[in-house]
Amino acid sequence: VLLQLASGLTLPFVLLNSAMGFPPGFLATAAENSSQIRAAVLLSFVGGALTVGIAIAAWPVIRHYSSTMALWFMTLCVISLSLDAVQNVTVLSMLSLSQDYVTATAADAELFQALGAVVGSTRRWAHYTQLLGFGGWIFLFYAVLWRFSLVPRALATLGLIGIMLQFAGVTLPQFLGYRSVMQMAMPLGPIHLVTAVWLIAKGFREGHPPFRGHTLLYPEDRCPGRHMTLDSRSCRIRAGA
Repeated sequence: VLLQLASGLTLPFVLLNSAMGFPPGFLATAAENSSQIRAAVLLSFVGGALTVGIAIAAWPVIRHYSSTMALWFMTLCVISLSLDAVQNVTVLSMLSLSQDYVTATAADAELFQALGAVVGSTRRWAHYTQLLGFGGWIFLFYAVLWRFSLVPRALATLGLIGIMLQFAGVTLPQFLGYRSVMQMAMPLGPIHLVTAVWLIAKGFREGHPPFRGHTLLYPEDRCPGRHMTLDSRSCRIRAGA
């Protein structure tokens, strides 16, 4: 999880911002930093692949408690990978336009400035749309950890708070026409770090089995063909459920 956050979001953002995020703008600076930009794109693809890898690794654990949540988690991770790919295409388009710009004549400068505004805006919205996919799978990840107590619930609660702060401070303001507050995304990194250390050291805890109404359901590999029914007086095991 921590490696995905670093390679899929943090490092690419740092590399791209330093390569073309300062005046005089990406048209003039991207071409001379092409290696750095390509490295950022490669890292982003690695991070996207790791997202799907997390879903594959977590599939048997989550499915043990809820097939529906496991499927939703896999779906959101694949969507996040797809949005990563779209964003990377826009970044490479910016690089290609910059390379053409530095070899163009002065007469074409105005045309390239207009194209640069369009391509830059496309990349910006692709980035914030990608953050929606990122936030979706991260939110569901911590929701699953909390729901089935696979890590201490206090830690899972912090994770949910961290991703909601990131969404409220960075992603949502852009769609509402306000400036992002980048500091609101900062708590998510340390929370991810603590979660990663916990999972490396402890692994997933034996969580609570899921409930449906008043029936406590057990996966077939733990209690084949049975379920436990709870009432106010006793717990009864009934076969053939």
